[in-house]
Amino acid sequence: MKLTVVIEWPKGSHERWEWKGGGFVRTLEGLAAPVNYGFLPGLVNPADGEEVDAVVLGPPLRARTRSTARLTGLVRLADGDHKLVLTPDEGRYPEDETALLAWFEPERGARLESADAAARWLTELTHPT
Repeated sequence: MKLTVVIEWPKGSHERWEWKGGGFVRTLEGLAAPVNYGFLPGLVNPADGEEVDAVVLGPPLRARTRSTARLTGLVRLADGDHKLVLTPDEGRYPEDETALLAWFEPERGARLESADAAARWLTELTHPT
């Protein structure tokens, strides 16, 4: 499954462009992003009331651009603010996966799940029972 992600925070960058109130707001972060961080436009995560977070593994992407990538997994978090994991191609990025999981505080219980788990979670969001 391919999805389109808006990139807010490129891999390796301290500069983040958060989507707030219909526009981008620039902030500087203390740590560089371990992966490309962004969101799926128009789809809200009920855990935080904001658009669904998504990360794109692989090479750095430009901030404030859209990237179409393949859904490869889900970072499931104890607080429900799960993150979709995507890749720009058919490759695997184990170093990025390791860096991504290490990015979260231990109490958030981050664990990487399959593309099927990610697709099921997306279905729950788009077609609630």
